[in-house]
Amino acid sequence: MFERLGRFVVYNPWKVILAWVIAAVGIVAFAPTLSDVTTGDQANFLPDSYESVQAQQLAEEKFAQSSDSTATVVVRRTDSQPLTEADQAKVGDMAQAVQSANIEKVTGVVTGPEALSPNKQVQLISIGIQGLPDDQKVMDAVQRIRDTTKPMLSGTPLALAVTGDVAMQLDNQDAFEQALTIVSIATVVLIIVLLLLIYRSPIAAFLPIVTVGIVSAISPGLIALVAEATDLQVDQSLQIILTIVLFGVGTDYILFLLFRYRERLRAGDNKKEALVNAVARVGEVIASAAAAIVIAFMALLLAVFGAFRSLGPGLSIAVAVMALASVTLVPAIVSLLGPRVFWPSKSWQRVPKKSAFQGVGKFVGRRPAVVAAVSGLIMVGLALGSLGMKTDYDQTGQLPEDTESSQGFRDLQAGFPAGALNPTTVYVRSDGGQLDPAALDQYANKLKAVPGVGGIMPAPGGKQAAVSQDGMAAQINLLLATSPYSNEALDLAGGPLRDVAHADVPAGATAYVGGASSIFADIRHANDRDLRVIFPVAGVLIAIILALLLRALVAPIYLMLAVVLGFFSTLGATVLVFQGMVGRPGLSFMLPTILYLFVVAIGTDYNILMIARLREEARLGNDPRTSADLAVEHGGPSVASAGLILAGTFASMMLAGIAFLSEMGFAVSIGIAISAFVMSMFLVPSLTALLGHKAWWPGHGDAPGGHGQPAQEREPVAAGTH
Repeated sequence: MFERLGRFVVYNPWKVILAWVIAAVGIVAFAPTLSDVTTGDQANFLPDSYESVQAQQLAEEKFAQSSDSTATVVVRRTDSQPLTEADQAKVGDMAQAVQSANIEKVTGVVTGPEALSPNKQVQLISIGIQGLPDDQKVMDAVQRIRDTTKPMLSGTPLALAVTGDVAMQLDNQDAFEQALTIVSIATVVLIIVLLLLIYRSPIAAFLPIVTVGIVSAISPGLIALVAEATDLQVDQSLQIILTIVLFGVGTDYILFLLFRYRERLRAGDNKKEALVNAVARVGEVIASAAAAIVIAFMALLLAVFGAFRSLGPGLSIAVAVMALASVTLVPAIVSLLGPRVFWPSKSWQRVPKKSAFQGVGKFVGRRPAVVAAVSGLIMVGLALGSLGMKTDYDQTGQLPEDTESSQGFRDLQAGFPAGALNPTTVYVRSDGGQLDPAALDQYANKLKAVPGVGGIMPAPGGKQAAVSQDGMAAQINLLLATSPYSNEALDLAGGPLRDVAHADVPAGATAYVGGASSIFADIRHANDRDLRVIFPVAGVLIAIILALLLRALVAPIYLMLAVVLGFFSTLGATVLVFQGMVGRPGLSFMLPTILYLFVVAIGTDYNILMIARLREEARLGNDPRTSADLAVEHGGPSVASAGLILAGTFASMMLAGIAFLSEMGFAVSIGIAISAFVMSMFLVPSLTALLGHKAWWPGHGDAPGGHGQPAQEREPVAAGTH
């Protein structure tokens, strides 16, 4: 199939290129943009069955403003002294200025003596804003609040910072936009530099940039069309991850093709037939590798947490388009250029007499048991670090420390419980009849007595519970003693607090615990469930792809075991660096799932390339150890080059300044390095050499000329000439 495809593409390059250009122009012109379907509000990703979502629905039904957003202006003195009466009057003036500014979406501004902390270090201005935090107009309102209040402090000993859910969302959006710019520039520069070093050719270096540029123009539009058609919400991190995936995977596939094209040119094929042969040979590898990635990503559709579920289709579409471009668009361009794709280098004309990969291949072939033991022990040693992994849900910790909302949160803690940033609200719904205020007050006292609750934020009028207009519902705002995003707060909101809220609710009523801590407690529960479901499903599906590719059962088993070990090795290394050396309280809760999919799916690319080469060498009549030697010698350069570039592109995410992206960049780059340089280069070839013919059971994939493959395909040239 791929030989026929390659022949059509190579001999009809202009038709193929024109088709891609038309598709790109059409989608850019008429499809919606990815930003139209993205959201950063994690609560939007939970299903209705969770208590925090039910609490939010009750808030929207009975307390119209409870579903809206808030901004908190935190005012303090720069000399850390208590606020004076004059300072408090200035804070009142600022509140009045915000109220008088007629800022769109602002519904109310409140401050006063009750907003002054007991130690007089901090005074708050609470501002109600109509709309959800990810609404652009709501974020614009926060920016207007900042612009209105800050000039008023000029020449005073006061400082302020605007924080709260909307301010965090605004700073988060700015941080992600800046990160996307940094990562995109770093990725492009890195790929160009590395490809120049590998091929010594500017044409080969810029070929992935051009190809990925076209695919990057097509993929977001297709993803947005699918999202709109299926009412799918897309997490805001997709755009950055998409950029990295397209450049990383696209460069990998192009490298696979160019290395095989150069090999066939060196073997004496004419320039057209060399390219047809390269597409025929590498096309199966690219298709299998892309299928493994797509299937792994699509396994995310089984997730309960919508942020994971939304990433699956988007990344799958992008990888599928990139794979199609790699076997059509790229060969079409190379067909027009011919060997000039390697210009001005002449390396494609001569065979290297000695290379590092020849030495590595010979060592693996001679000492497979030693290689398997050492590489396996390295991976096991790193995997032990994963036993100490802790999970972090702290959204304030994900932002760069110099953002205003992060500074405001730190200032707030100088005078109030950390939970004041985002109160945990207990909602009470009457099952029939109006609620008794006295019973609600007793109920509030019981909630306040739960260990870990720092206090109650009084309702208007000084009461502990605010009652809806119809008297059928009430809300009690609790201030937790710790950050609302800490694991301690999640344990409390999802455990003891819910237990007390449900057990002691007034007779004839039902209680729901809402707020950020409750939401993330439910997200944690959903995340734990998703890890248990997605991991085995994705692993089994990838193993099936490998079994179909290899027509064997033994090789897919040890390949997947190696990949799973690679995942835990990567996770362990990340724990050692970020929890051990950097001192983070834990890894971002999204990291294990993202890491599993990237390391398992993309890391499998290199296993597929290497195992396919091992099979090819065996089909040429080589014994298992010689096959391992030659597979590393011939396949090693493309695996190493692709692994280096892909690891480098993900490492560029560490420049983003966002904790999750830094962790992800480090973790995936280490995972890819382990996959390419430990697993695919050493562990897989050595195990295959040790197992010999048994690796291909029950089929005969290693038999010379097996499955219709000609045993005499390679030109009779000296070993090491490819």
